Amino acid sequence: QVQLEESGGGLVQPGGSLRLSCTASGDIFEISSMGWYRQAPGQERELVASMTDGGAPNYHSSVRGRFTISRDNAKNTVTLGMNSLKPEDTAVYYCHAEIECIATTIPCGDFWGQGTRVTVAS
Repeated sequence: QVQLEESGGGLVQPGGSLRLSCTASGDIFEISSMGWYRQAPGQERELVASMTDGGAPNYHSSVRGRFTISRDNAKNTVTLGMNSLKPEDTAVYYCHAEIECIATTIPCGDFWGQGTRVTVAS
């Protein structure tokens, strides 16, 4: 079983910064991709940023240049630094981990955190 624990959400003024952190725990061998999705009310869940175990980042165009994704593979953690936050960044942010189904004795598939709320408002 794999569990994702998130932290760092909250209320921030436009132009401010937040840092989201996520730690995966359980019977884990390797997380091929780890990152963050977000979902605003009435909107589809969308990828914000992710990083492979090899260190290749992937950013949504709306956050590129403002957000920074980082990983510590040994600790099974991912961090999203968010700068110059805008009201349109307001959403529930979900940590995501993808574990390739290679070994039958190790949990695999897509795993999600419970979500942490980010509100950007004056």
